[in-house]
Amino acid sequence: MNNENQNIEYKRIWQDDNLKSICAFANSQGGVMYIGIDDDGQVLGLDNVHKWQEDIPNKIVQNLGIVCEINTQEEFGKTYLEINVQPSNVPISYKGIYYVRSGATKQELKGTALQQFLLVKMGKSWDDIVCEGATMEDIDRNAIDYFMRKCADYGRMPGLSLNDSTEIVLDNLDLLTSSGGLKNAAVLLFGKRPSRFFSGIDFRICRLGNSESDIIVQDMVSGNLIEMADKVMDILKAKYLYSPIHYQGLQRIEPLEIPEDSLREAIFNAIIHKDYMRGADIQMKVYADSLWLWNNGNLPEDYTVDTLLAPHSSRPRNPKLANAFFRAGFIESWGRGIEKIRNAGNTKGMSAPVIQTEMGGLSVRFFRAGLPQTSDSNVTSGTSGTTLHPYNLTSSDGTSGTSGTTYDTLIKEILNFCSEDWHTIEQIAETVQRSKRHIRGRIIPLIKERLEMKYPNNPNHPNQQYRTKR
Repeated sequence: MNNENQNIEYKRIWQDDNLKSICAFANSQGGVMYIGIDDDGQVLGLDNVHKWQEDIPNKIVQNLGIVCEINTQEEFGKTYLEINVQPSNVPISYKGIYYVRSGATKQELKGTALQQFLLVKMGKSWDDIVCEGATMEDIDRNAIDYFMRKCADYGRMPGLSLNDSTEIVLDNLDLLTSSGGLKNAAVLLFGKRPSRFFSGIDFRICRLGNSESDIIVQDMVSGNLIEMADKVMDILKAKYLYSPIHYQGLQRIEPLEIPEDSLREAIFNAIIHKDYMRGADIQMKVYADSLWLWNNGNLPEDYTVDTLLAPHSSRPRNPKLANAFFRAGFIESWGRGIEKIRNAGNTKGMSAPVIQTEMGGLSVRFFRAGLPQTSDSNVTSGTSGTTLHPYNLTSSDGTSGTSGTTYDTLIKEILNFCSEDWHTIEQIAETVQRSKRHIRGRIIPLIKERLEMKYPNNPNHPNQQYRTKR
C-alpha cells in the first residue's frame, strides 16, 4: 500500500467523523479513503462489509450531498472498503464547516481562507465582488484619464476615447455590477482613497544598513493601484538606486543599476497578485547589494516556483486588476512576466534574480550591480549567513572619497558629525570629502528623516543647516 498523502487516507474502522475527511477530499482534488487498513497501510479487514457498503453511501449523501463510488477489495483473505471521492465544483460542508485537504491531513477553513475558498468555488475572485458603500464620488477621474492615455498608446481599449465618461470606462472593464455598483477592483484601481475601504494596500520601501533594525530611510506609497508602480519607480530612482552614467558617442546614457523593465515587471506582479483579503502591505527592502520585494499572494494551489520558471499559463489571483494592467500596456498575457523579471540576470555582471515562496507569500531578490564593489564585507543583510559587498560611493560629478569608504559608513559619518551641532552643506561635504552637489542632491534626501533643519519653514534658506534628530 502507498503511504497516506494528499489523495489517500486509511481508516481502521468506519466512524461518522470520517465524513470530515471525505468533505475535505471533495473540496480539494478528490481522493480515496480505505476502511479496514491502519495508518501504516497494513490490511486489517472489516467486519460486516456488505452492511457498511449500504450504510456509508447513505451517510455521505445525507450529510454532504454528494455521491461516492464504494467498492469492496480483498487482500490476503481480508476484505476492506474503497471509497472514491470526486472533486466537487461547488463548496461542500459538513455540519456547516468546510474542510480541505492539505498534504495527508484535513484542514478546517476559517476567516479569509474560507472567503477565498468560497469565491473560487463559485467562479468568483475577490476583486470581482461589490465594494459595499463605494460610489462614483469615490473614483478619481484623474486616475481614469491616466489609464486611458496609457490605453491609447497600446490600442487595447478599442471603441473608447479620452472623452468617455467614468461610468462607460468602468463598465467596459467589467468593474460595475448589474445594478451599477462598484466592484472592489474599481476602487483599488481608480479610487481617490482606497484605504477608506481596504487595509494593507500600501507599498512600503526601506533602505537597510547593518541589520534589519537599522533603517536608514523609508517611504510609503499610498493611493490607487493604477498609478502606484510609477510612484514607486520615481522614489527608487530619486532615493534608493543609482543610474551610472556613461556615453555612447555624444549621447549621455543613465540606465538604472537594476534593469528597469525587469524591476517594473516585478512591481506590477506584486500589485496584481497580492492577496487583498489579508491586510499585509507590499514590502520592498533595499540592501547594499540587493533589492528584495515581497507580497503576500500565495501561488496557485498546484503551482511551485519551478512551475513559474518553466513555460506556464497565466493565472492571476485578481483577474480584474490584471485585465486593467494589460489594457494599459503594463503587462503582457500568457505568463511572460517571470521571464521578463529573470531577464535582469542577462545584464553583464549581474546574477539572475532569486524567486521563492516565504512568509506566506512570494518574493523576488534582485542583485545590484550599478557601482564598483569594495572588499569590505562587514555589512550584512537580514538574511542569515548572507554577506553583502557595499558599494563605493562615487558621485555623479566624478568626485570620490577615501578608497574603501562604504555607503553605510559615509551615512554614519554624516549623522555622527551632525549629532552635536548644526552644520551647513559645505561643512558636511568638506568633512566627508564629497562634493556639495553630491551631498545636497543625493545624501541629504536619503537621510532627511534622520535630520532636522535649522530653518524648517524655508528649506531653500541660503544658510540652511542640519543636525541629527534628537
